Amino acid sequence: MTMPGRLAGRRVLVVEDEILVSWATHDMLEDLGCLVLDPAASVSEALAAIAAEAIDAAVLDLNLNGQLSYPVADALALRGVPYVFVTGYAVDRIAAAYRTAPALQKPLDRIELAGTLTRLL
Repeated sequence: MTMPGRLAGRRVLVVEDEILVSWATHDMLEDLGCLVLDPAASVSEALAAIAAEAIDAAVLDLNLNGQLSYPVADALALRGVPYVFVTGYAVDRIAAAYRTAPALQKPLDRIELAGTLTRLL
């Protein structure tokens, strides 16, 4: 069920290494009316997508197969693109330099995700 609203048509990049979580996040975002870009499962894939695509916002898994997504957050920040971290860890494990960004716990809650992205955009 699509819910048109403030997120309708927004281009969102999902950076997630777990395929089932990526699909679930994609579906949530589509239900919110977002245009979801091809998912990135690694820092290098995410950086390539940021260089190639127009992005309104991003949903970043903190840990991508053992590599932290901070370089992706930095690249997004340089372009003025807001992002939200998602993590299965306690959010206080996010490095102090990145704690100003919103962070959500996995499993993601659609209402929390929608509210966070709406505030960012």
